[in-house]
Amino acid sequence: MTGAHHLPDAARHRPWPLCRRCCGIALDMGSARTRAWIDGRGVVVDVPTVTFPGTGAVYPIQRGAIIDTPGCARMLQRLLGHRLPRLPRPMVIVTAPVLDGVSYRSRARAAVDVLRPRSVLTVPSARGIALAAGADLSRPLMVVDIGAHLTEVVLLCDGAVTDARRTALGTSDLGESTTPEQISEAVARMLTAMLRQDHTSLTVDAVQRGILLAGGGALRPEITHHLTGRLHAPLRVVPAPHTAAVRGAAKLLRAAHSHPSTSGPPAAQSY
Repeated sequence: MTGAHHLPDAARHRPWPLCRRCCGIALDMGSARTRAWIDGRGVVVDVPTVTFPGTGAVYPIQRGAIIDTPGCARMLQRLLGHRLPRLPRPMVIVTAPVLDGVSYRSRARAAVDVLRPRSVLTVPSARGIALAAGADLSRPLMVVDIGAHLTEVVLLCDGAVTDARRTALGTSDLGESTTPEQISEAVARMLTAMLRQDHTSLTVDAVQRGILLAGGGALRPEITHHLTGRLHAPLRVVPAPHTAAVRGAAKLLRAAHSHPSTSGPPAAQSY
């Protein structure tokens, strides 16, 4: 199911912008769900990250790592290929996990090539979340992103990643073997490690300012309740936390349209 099913008829059939050279896509390909934002249409795809090559369901992204690049390409072609005009070629911004980012970015760019992009930009998911929240990036900011299969704790300074931790735990693990308390405890351990290893005041300042919480885990009251009690710090949940990363990437996409580098030949860049 795509997000277009939840939009009014006028929004579903909205024409492409008059500035057709500004065609662009923001992508957030997670282990559990893939979300896409298209110029002039908003978030039009919000579906499970799965492909069906003929031998049953295949999940091309696991624990934040792309393990099947051709599978990702087939999925993107199926979801987005028919939604794009033949001309012009789109600009694509892809969110990426902070850690394991090099491998993810290279494989994501290879998969996105099926959409014939004129340029591909990548952005850390944590920065996309901060942009979606309208956070002041001139000050240290702590972002906790609890996804379905992966949780990241990221310190941003001037919008750049200064420190980061991750654990292979997420909301999909909740059940008999994993509890909300365990996810909260894992976040607390990562924050404690960052505080201990930081010989400046940046991490302390970011925590005292308030921790930004996003991802599907931010929609789970049992997780936010335990986090609030365990962290002993202000906790700010991003509006619509499950789509924050792709909405932040969309903000960068709109800004990138006016950047001089986007008028040249196709390129792969990182934000």
